[in-house]
Amino acid sequence: MRTATGVCALVAAGLLAWGIYSSPQRSTAANPEPEAGAQASPAKEVAPATKIADEAPKPGEIRPFVHKGLSWLVEAQHPDGGWGGGSHANQQERDPHKVQTDPATTAFSALTLLRAGHTPVSGDYQRAVKLATLYLVKAVETSSDDGPKITEITGTQPQSKLGPLVDTSMTAQFLARVFPLVPKENELHKRVDAALEKCLKKLQIAQNEDGSWTAGGWAPVLQSSLSCSALELAQAAGKDVDKQKLQAARQYQKSNVSAATGAASATDAAGVELYSFAGAQRGNAAEARVADDLVKNAKAEGKLSPDAEVSEESLQKLGISQDRARTLGGAAMQNSAQIARLDDENLLAGFGNNGGEEFLSYLLTSESMVIAGGENWSKWNDKMHVRLEKIQNSDGSWSGHHCITSPVFCTAAVLQCLTTDRDAPVLLAIAKAAAETEMK
Repeated sequence: MRTATGVCALVAAGLLAWGIYSSPQRSTAANPEPEAGAQASPAKEVAPATKIADEAPKPGEIRPFVHKGLSWLVEAQHPDGGWGGGSHANQQERDPHKVQTDPATTAFSALTLLRAGHTPVSGDYQRAVKLATLYLVKAVETSSDDGPKITEITGTQPQSKLGPLVDTSMTAQFLARVFPLVPKENELHKRVDAALEKCLKKLQIAQNEDGSWTAGGWAPVLQSSLSCSALELAQAAGKDVDKQKLQAARQYQKSNVSAATGAASATDAAGVELYSFAGAQRGNAAEARVADDLVKNAKAEGKLSPDAEVSEESLQKLGISQDRARTLGGAAMQNSAQIARLDDENLLAGFGNNGGEEFLSYLLTSESMVIAGGENWSKWNDKMHVRLEKIQNSDGSWSGHHCITSPVFCTAAVLQCLTTDRDAPVLLAIAKAAAETEMK
């Protein structure tokens, strides 16, 4: 087993090599000299550059109980490379090898291994990730060019509880995450690229006018959150994502929470505030980070007073348009209000006992806190380690007690939550992509 430091270095090296940190390249060619007598075009007003600081949690050692969970997850993989979330009609089946594999659960499980430092070309679980990548690429390749779905499988627990498009959104997340880690000369590179493009097309066509993907499911706000994250990850990996659709996806998530109080509407969340709360926090994280770093940089440069708040007013003083300043300032305010509620046990209890939706919500909040930055990460991360270790099954897995009970899905969600700091460079790339969008 590689050490945590070694794995982190390996992942960082791979990301740097394939450009997941890098900003889109701009031409450096000089402007041609104007013809004699020609009038110079007026200079365009340019918003201040947003430099997203590389401040992120340092990855800690993966704790023994987390390693145990990773081993269980790898052993739960089927020979075809997939994992199964189980049938909604047969939730009492907990044996991971007696359920049908499906793309959503496979992508979610493979994302867990990526986050722990294993790729299709490196790591102790290299073979498992490669098999999963092949499974998912094939699923997308053989899916119809029409419609938003990538599978004919129906009735899975993730589909029934999160929504019928969850296979597309989770697979898009995995492909966007793995794409920069597969060398161009590798036979998988072109297939991953094409599959990702196909998923992105399906997702963007299927998006509702309000920015959501609420097409059925018990708590479709989470499906919408996963789709929004897929677009963010794809943009951070260098893919051409429709910026208006991404902005609408973020706005839909943010609209579920009061920026002033952090209270969440549960209309699309099966009446459970936690689900819409976590989706909104994940949706506002990148813009909250852009706003915070704009103000922080301006203070350092003497453009704002040391006591200036991260607000719409401060951002307008920096030359940000009124509409964009309102969006960024609102995201920062909402993020602060939501962080203030993370000690609310009534909120964190979710449905009242743990299901896959609760574990997924904790994961979304963990990612949000890494993206948005700030000093609250350690407290939250410690709380999650204590909370989730207590309820681990003796075999290393986690199970749900309502709705998504699948031990594979639940284990993947918990493990990603507990290793979020190891994906800090990728998550920061989302904020950097949001800053690049602001500059254009």
